[in-house]
Amino acid sequence: MMQMTETVKQLLFINVLFFIGSYFVPSTIELLALNYVENDNFALWQIITSVFMHGSIMHILFNMYALFTFGSILEQMWGIKKFLFFYFSCGIIGSVVYLGYNYFEFYNAISPLISSGLSKTEILTSLNTGNLTSFNGIIDQEEYNLISNIYFGKSLGASGAIYGLLVAFAFALPNAELNLMFIPIPIKAKYFVPAIILFFDIIYGIILKGDTGVGHAAHIGGALAGFIMMWYWNKNQFNNNRWN
Repeated sequence: MMQMTETVKQLLFINVLFFIGSYFVPSTIELLALNYVENDNFALWQIITSVFMHGSIMHILFNMYALFTFGSILEQMWGIKKFLFFYFSCGIIGSVVYLGYNYFEFYNAISPLISSGLSKTEILTSLNTGNLTSFNGIIDQEEYNLISNIYFGKSLGASGAIYGLLVAFAFALPNAELNLMFIPIPIKAKYFVPAIILFFDIIYGIILKGDTGVGHAAHIGGALAGFIMMWYWNKNQFNNNRWN
């Protein structure tokens, strides 16, 4: 059985600690999860702290299992410093891409309100106060729900960092076979990782806007960050000893 590395063990502990703490002190979710960038509750530290927050037991179990499985292998290959740099870079870039995507989606959604003559300040004030009379006759309930979900929604989870690890694993061990519970045959990493990003995140999540409650943009951001770093390191024959 694969042995858990020390850094992965510590990351697991911190994630579990944050998860348990959020149940005993619910206000930490408001403080540490990633809020929409124009929401009054947004703070820069949330780009990092949200990586340690999770919304459900299944959410944290899935992410921590992936961290243990792929992270331990990569830490053994790279060492602590390079692994931590990679992990947090993917997590932070995933958060930034998520914020950027939501910003674009928000302004696309409120464009009918702006075209009607409402200013951005008036729209944000209406959302904060709950006085939506100025929206009447301009947008329907479905459009309002989209605006509200983005503005008041919170992103939390290590998925951006985990997707970076998946990409790195596929780079490092492309022919490693992954056995998944819902697929009866093993699939090589070099096929599985691109397929899940393409079909689940890009096509279903972003293009078709499937209602999954998942931050697909954060997944894609983390995966893209992981791809760029792995491509650069491989191209330049990165010296592992530089990190130790």
